[in-house]
Amino acid sequence: MSRPPFLLPPEPDAPFPPAELALSEPDGLLAVGGDLSPVRLLNAYAGGIFPWFSEGQPVLWWSPDPRMVFRTDGVRLSSRFRRTLRSSTWTVAADTAFARVMQACADAPRPGQDGTWITAAMHRAYVQLHQLGYAHSVEVFDGMQLVGGIYGVAIGRMFFGESMFSGRSGASKVALAALARTLYGWGWPLIDAQVENPHLLRMGAAHLPRDAFLARVRTLVQDAETEPAGSWARRFGHWPASVLAVSAPV
Repeated sequence: MSRPPFLLPPEPDAPFPPAELALSEPDGLLAVGGDLSPVRLLNAYAGGIFPWFSEGQPVLWWSPDPRMVFRTDGVRLSSRFRRTLRSSTWTVAADTAFARVMQACADAPRPGQDGTWITAAMHRAYVQLHQLGYAHSVEVFDGMQLVGGIYGVAIGRMFFGESMFSGRSGASKVALAALARTLYGWGWPLIDAQVENPHLLRMGAAHLPRDAFLARVRTLVQDAETEPAGSWARRFGHWPASVLAVSAPV
């Protein structure tokens, strides 16, 4: 590490250093400190930066290079999985169980990972963002039972994915595909997936150089007037997952 990361001042509205100044080792570490207040979190995401740290650590802020992203018309479901969806009784909705989705993501076992980075402080912070209309979840239900979901942060026409879970095989795929299908229909082009993951690559995620990612983000978050914060529950609707059996996103 050629230099230490930047130390954030205590004021929640203090600006972040440019994401282009993030370290290459560890990849993307930009700053340390601060808090998880709504204004700081929103400033971070609008600048292509996200928090990621474990219990007992200070808040660490990241902007890796390259960035892993999905085009909203580029999420792939295998032909075999689509065939199973044709007879699926699952349904999808949004913003009806945000805290439950986030807790399920925290509780989900991750190969090679001991514990979770979704700490109690993170949970409180993102629930607050959800109440303010900036954090959203997509839920997958089997009847009344929550079986999968994804959550993240939306600013303007940019969605920053945070985590997803499957309580049943394939349910997280359904949540991601439902999110992408809906955002594509709204004219939102990208979903931030943060860092490389083999599962995400199989589903169509691709690398985007950080400079290109930041340029897209800085344009898309400016659409906050046409895409204001608020609940997605009514706009997203509640519809059958079998719709995703077709190959087109719309």
